[in-house]
Amino acid sequence: MSEAKDRVEEFEVKGEELVGRIKELVHEGNIRRIIIKDSDGKTLVEIPLTIGVVGALLAPALAAIGALAALVAECKITVVRTDAEPDSRD
Repeated sequence: MSEAKDRVEEFEVKGEELVGRIKELVHEGNIRRIIIKDSDGKTLVEIPLTIGVVGALLAPALAAIGALAALVAECKITVVRTDAEPDSRD
């Protein structure tokens, strides 16, 4: 049995790089949630991701993120990842 632990990472990107970076992160896998904040730290978009949310299901969120990218010069992406740890009871 394994226990899942959350790990949080933050990236700063320019508006025009936002959609591409989100796509890269989603393809890496093991992501539970993506939060996009403006340069002041205000949350603009929070996207919960579940296993299997890719392709057509992610397209509406990417369209919204693309529109958002046109409005912001710089933003922060906060990524919450789930890492499974091996069970220590062997």
